[in-house]
Amino acid sequence: MDCENKMKLTFLSRSENESFARSVAGLFSLQLNPSVAQLSDIKTAVSEAVTNCIVHGYAGKIGEIVMEAEIIENAIHINIIDNGVGIENVDQALEPFFTTREEDERSGMGFTIMKSFMDEVAVTSKRGEGTRVYMKKII
Repeated sequence: MDCENKMKLTFLSRSENESFARSVAGLFSLQLNPSVAQLSDIKTAVSEAVTNCIVHGYAGKIGEIVMEAEIIENAIHINIIDNGVGIENVDQALEPFFTTREEDERSGMGFTIMKSFMDEVAVTSKRGEGTRVYMKKII
C-alpha cells in the first residue's frame, strides 16, 4: 500500500485552532470524494482528538499539536499528536464517560465519538511525553 498523498500540519494548542484543524482534515479528505456524512465523521473525530490535546494534553498550557494525514487507496489515515502530559491508563481513558476533568463538566465521550465515527482508532501514550491518536476512515 503506497501513500498516494500526505500532509503534515503543526499548530498551537489554542482552542481557536480546533476548527482550523477540523477544516484542514475535511478539505484534505475531499480528494477521496466522501459523502457529506463521511466528511462530517472525519471532521468531528479530528475535532474531538484536537480538543483532547488542548484540554487534557496541555491542560491550560500552550504546546504544539501535529496533525498528519495520508491517503492510501480508499482511506484516510490521520494522526493527532501532542507532547503533553500523556495518559496514565489508556484503557481506562477509552471507556465511555471517563474524564479527568469532571470539574469542567466534560462528558468523557471524546474517544467513544472518535471510535463511532471512524473505522479504526488507536491511542498510544506515555506519561509525561504525550499522546498519539491514530484514526482511519474508509471511503
